[in-house]
Amino acid sequence: MADQTDRQPADPVPPLAGFTIGITAARRADELAALLQRRGAAVLRGPALRIVPLSDDTELLAATRTLVNDPPDIAVATTGIGFRGWIEAAEGWGLGDDLTARLGKAEVLARGPKAKGAIRAAGLREQWSPESESSAEVLAHLLEQGVDGRRIAVQLHGAPLRGFVDSLTAAGADVVEVPVYRWLPPVDPAPLDRLLDACCGGALDAVTFTSAPAVLSLLERAAERGRTGELLHALRREVLPVCVGPVTAAPLDEADVPAIWPERMRLGAMVQALTAELPRRSRGLAVAGRRLELRGQAALVDGELRPVPPAGMALLRVLAQRPGWVVSRADLLRALPGSGEDEHAVESAMARLRTALGTPGLITTVVKRGYRLALDPVTDPGEKYGAA
Repeated sequence: MADQTDRQPADPVPPLAGFTIGITAARRADELAALLQRRGAAVLRGPALRIVPLSDDTELLAATRTLVNDPPDIAVATTGIGFRGWIEAAEGWGLGDDLTARLGKAEVLARGPKAKGAIRAAGLREQWSPESESSAEVLAHLLEQGVDGRRIAVQLHGAPLRGFVDSLTAAGADVVEVPVYRWLPPVDPAPLDRLLDACCGGALDAVTFTSAPAVLSLLERAAERGRTGELLHALRREVLPVCVGPVTAAPLDEADVPAIWPERMRLGAMVQALTAELPRRSRGLAVAGRRLELRGQAALVDGELRPVPPAGMALLRVLAQRPGWVVSRADLLRALPGSGEDEHAVESAMARLRTALGTPGLITTVVKRGYRLALDPVTDPGEKYGAA
């Protein structure tokens, strides 16, 4: 029989294995899910929005005709998909050539690389684009150069840019808003409700947002269901909010919810930021000669992923909060989901937890008192096993 020290190391565990991540996006949700699953995550989808194209909308047609008849001095493209959609809609109405001719004589600004690419695909050339890819920097640039008396076309990106437009108007500009598509609540709110319930119930480890309206939609749905307090508590403590950029994170910041986002506002960069941050939040302990790490709905034992039932995970988290100390059955019972008053429920859940961990001796029974993690007698687990 091989000695414990002869065990072969397990294959490396994917960085997001054991974590469950919520996706609020509708557009590019498949791509985002694939990126997360490739890194080992379980995914829960709850689209917070649906995109309604306005290719035959009277608002967009009216704005296009207005700009063809009375050309802008400046045009601001905020998104690639939006600018392309505008040009395609204009072509469908027979106004494509006229619109691009008018825009070709205007000063065209691109909020970011995707908008820049759409501008060039239309045969136009942008005069300026901010390094930060933020609307705030575009606004600052315009106000600095002066907009009094100038006609400015602003391509919207799913929701009104009230602060942006109001600031330009207050500075004397004549602003024409171009609503290329709208973001509306989902037709079927059930998936979003499941995501909201999972977030409030501790079944999610992170939730991703790719637009500010998606954040607002989730907050509005929580308010409709009377769960705003629970949602904000979860996002401030247990669930990591991850945004594609600071503009998306703005509604969370206003709600005093800290979020993370990458330096570059890209889907892949957002996933990389999440992949770097989430495992760092895992609790790592040296227990019974093994390395125990808590993740979402799983534990790592010496680098091997061990899925744990929700009840067992609840017990393990309570034990890990007081490593090495005895936790009473009464305290553990209160941690069990839907617990009653029968402490035998703790014994049953503990038996399943030990089976799931697959390693004897990690959790010790203290007769007539409760249970404890068999914490190794080292001051810093990092001394023996590496930092958590």
